[in-house]
Amino acid sequence: MEIRKLIPVCKDYLWGGSKLKEIYGKETPCDPCAESWELSFHKDGKTRLADGRTLEEAVTDEEKGTNTLEFPFFPVLIKFIDAKNNLSVQVHPSDDYALTHENSFGKTEMWYIVEADEGAGIYLGFDRDVTPEEYKSAIEDNTLTDLLHFYPVKAGECYFIPSGTIHAIGAGCVICEIQQNSNLTYRVYDYGRRDKDGNLRELHVEKALLVTNCKKHEPKTLCGNTLGVSKYFNVQKLVVNGTVTRTATAKSFHCVTCTQGSGKIDGLTVRQGDSFFVPAGYGTYTLEGDMTVILTDIRKYYLGIDLGGTFIKGGIVDDEGNIVLRDKAPTESKKGADGVVANIVALCKSLMANANLSPSDIVGVGMGVPGMIDSEKGEVIYSNNLEWSDFSIADKVSSALGLPVKIANDANVAALGEAKFGCGKGCRHSVMLTLGTGVGGGLVLDGKLYEGNRSAGAELGHMAIVAGGEPCTCGRRGCLEAYASATALIRDTKRAMEKNPDSKMWEVGSLEAVTGKTAFDYYDIDEDAHAVVDHYIEMLGAGITNIANIVRPEMVILGGGVCAQGENLTEPLRKLLARDIFAGEKGPQVDIVIAELGNDAGLLGAAALFM
Repeated sequence: MEIRKLIPVCKDYLWGGSKLKEIYGKETPCDPCAESWELSFHKDGKTRLADGRTLEEAVTDEEKGTNTLEFPFFPVLIKFIDAKNNLSVQVHPSDDYALTHENSFGKTEMWYIVEADEGAGIYLGFDRDVTPEEYKSAIEDNTLTDLLHFYPVKAGECYFIPSGTIHAIGAGCVICEIQQNSNLTYRVYDYGRRDKDGNLRELHVEKALLVTNCKKHEPKTLCGNTLGVSKYFNVQKLVVNGTVTRTATAKSFHCVTCTQGSGKIDGLTVRQGDSFFVPAGYGTYTLEGDMTVILTDIRKYYLGIDLGGTFIKGGIVDDEGNIVLRDKAPTESKKGADGVVANIVALCKSLMANANLSPSDIVGVGMGVPGMIDSEKGEVIYSNNLEWSDFSIADKVSSALGLPVKIANDANVAALGEAKFGCGKGCRHSVMLTLGTGVGGGLVLDGKLYEGNRSAGAELGHMAIVAGGEPCTCGRRGCLEAYASATALIRDTKRAMEKNPDSKMWEVGSLEAVTGKTAFDYYDIDEDAHAVVDHYIEMLGAGITNIANIVRPEMVILGGGVCAQGENLTEPLRKLLARDIFAGEKGPQVDIVIAELGNDAGLLGAAALFM
């Protein structure tokens, strides 16, 4: 496999200028040079390579990537646009409309502003809700732009244009456009311009009236470096000052387009205006220099929901484990199960709307739910936190959203999140223990979540480590939870203080001020604190050793507030495990690590139920 420099197809539309030739290095007889199609498999202009072949001819299915091959056509088209003059006011139809009426796909696109003259801008959507009658009248009166939202723009900004959104690029803008692979446009208003033959340019008013979204346009912002997402493209901005690496997996090719500066991509020279095709499965490549690049690939998107007693946390997650957008909503369990479902559905719809995604862009909704869960049936058998029993939550959410839904116990999905995208990434077998009010757990074996019969297994906190020992919330005695939870640690700390009025731990003020940190904070200066911590680690170590002997994972992952102790917790646990594990050094070793994902583990793990 090799990275290929792309030779674009240029277009001489009448509104174009000369910047693409003079500044961005486009070698073309086109005058003006309005557009350069950097990555195109479209019949109206196909990108070529240095050997004269089109990219479509040269690239294999493997090099396109598995995500790309799920489409009936190559999904994306990337352009540079130089608008010396205003482009027409236009709108693109949705896939549904276009397939029915045009035997074509529709068009969703996004614009990255490469440069803009002083005062340059774009028209994007209406600046208020309008009626179809107002829209039509404004077209007839040549006052349409009075209804549109005009955005003054500057370099580095990004605007997403879903199908159905009326728009126009203004004079003085150079734009990198990433779009669905379609050339279908309904022109609404064109300033009375004529083509090279002297004819008024064709308008498509009646069709435009049928497909335009007449609601007020609301701009959206995504997380981090992500500029825009749809099932047809994922776009990120990378600012390279030195060295940056990226990895093209078997899922998708990468297209790297330089919008500013210069550098290299795996040794190949990169200049402003250049685009390169990185094959799917190429692996890790290096960008170096001083430049800004736009990286486009094809990803899948999932909704992840982490249902808690107080809040519902949700996010749009891609198939690389990146959270594109996140939000939360109150659970409001007092409204009953159907009220909670309504809040989940509202949060999902809000996330999709704010990411400019429709249900057709989402693979499915994964949910982590507290309690005993029947994952196969999508039912909550019993949840003490939510006071639910025998509730078919998956069917309810699926029906409301029109999307497939999978659920699992919240501790299990946290384990899956860490295994897929956190400290367990790359391991086939991992176990997670969450040390909080109780002790939760999850098993990931052969890369898959293990839940047991009717999803009722993996209750790791309820293995007995001391026969007839401390009472546990489950009704038994001597469970790991009764010794290794933060609740147990606080209980033992208070007991030690009550037994010794001279303990330095009384400096916290009162028993009510004791936390899971207290004994650790005084570990080096107070014998009672030292004894509490040593006992806690001994009990936790016994539970970890039992798990390691039964499952023999590559690692045990610890989460929860107690884990803020870091190496003060893991190092003595590793020593205990090395001492007690079956076969000692002769068997495969098991590491003990602290979870990396924090509160995101549940959200990511929920989304991963579909991956």
